[in-house]
Amino acid sequence: MSTDTPPADTVSGERYVAVQRSDEFAGLRRALRGFVFPMTVAFFLWYALYVILSAYARGFMGTKLFGSNINVALVFGLLQFVSTFLIAWLYARYADRKIDPVADRIRAEMGEVSRADDSRG
Repeated sequence: MSTDTPPADTVSGERYVAVQRSDEFAGLRRALRGFVFPMTVAFFLWYALYVILSAYARGFMGTKLFGSNINVALVFGLLQFVSTFLIAWLYARYADRKIDPVADRIRAEMGEVSRADDSRG
């Protein structure tokens, strides 16, 4: 073994840092933040509206919509679940189109580099 060769974990660490600094990885992070931050803010505001209306607009939230037991508060509460599942579905679609292909490409490139390192060592 040559003393000039750095340890394998140092080489791998340097590669991970190089990937992290790459334009492709930066684009991946931008794409993720471009979905996650706005969706988180939108959901938080929607949830805050529900809580604030429940606390301060009891008359409105108690308004009967259908029959004797279905009111605005119940519908808003159920819509919280619907919006959660909708966001999860939208994220899955977004990730399939924008995030996963880039992440798979980066992972494949890292795998090729790791296999080349293994064959040298």
